[in-house]
Amino acid sequence: RAVHRLSPRALRPFVAINCAALTETLLESELFGHERGTFTGAIAQKRGKLELAEGGTVFLDEVGDMSPAIQAKLLRALQEREIERVGGTRTLRIDVRVVAATNRDLARAIEAGEFREDLFYRLNVVSIALPPLRDRKEDIPLLASYFLRRHAEKARKDLHGFSSEARECLLRYDWPGNVRELSNAIERAVVLAAGDVVLPEDLPSSLVEASQHAASGLGRYHEAVNEAKRAVIRRALEEAGGTFTEAARLLGVHPNYLHRLVTRLDLRREIDS
Repeated sequence: RAVHRLSPRALRPFVAINCAALTETLLESELFGHERGTFTGAIAQKRGKLELAEGGTVFLDEVGDMSPAIQAKLLRALQEREIERVGGTRTLRIDVRVVAATNRDLARAIEAGEFREDLFYRLNVVSIALPPLRDRKEDIPLLASYFLRRHAEKARKDLHGFSSEARECLLRYDWPGNVRELSNAIERAVVLAAGDVVLPEDLPSSLVEASQHAASGLGRYHEAVNEAKRAVIRRALEEAGGTFTEAARLLGVHPNYLHRLVTRLDLRREIDS
């Protein structure tokens, strides 16, 4: 949405579709539209998302879950900038920007024959790798404040922030559910908060208990894991002759992710010296 809002297409439609939430037939109809009478229930002509977003942006969420048949049809639409509605014979020209997201490793999906390599390279013009929340804990205070404002406004409660103890709990927790889990935890805290700030007791008990373990001697486990990561990164950079792109390839991660890991693990000064 930010890409769309900050682009020359901002005044045109932004259309999103979750590719994992629909069957192959429904997804095809949602993307490309259909003509009246094409199948049972098609009582009227329907324009697809690619048609509705003319001049704007289409966001394909969970694109890695598309079936091979839909992948082939999408590839043609991206290459030719043309579509045909399901059951139709008329070719329609389209002008849309496509933004796609997935939580799957598409390189592995390609090797397994589950995702088309040609579609991957057609989509992979500019890519952004988003690390899990546990690897970018510097983002947690900003995200938590945002979710607090949003959920407090919805609940019509006047909350001004987090106590220092609650903030420490948020920072120590590993967030296996990533941003969605953080949003849910803050929403729960907003509902339960009795004062004007969120306290540890307002947060989910599992979160508080896990953060307390991390603060105790069990926190040594996480430091041991981080030290192992440092050793692996040092070895990869050494084999790559100090080249980050090659080191990232050896590790099987995106170069941007490797840069963030180096910063988070306090390796930047050691590597740059």
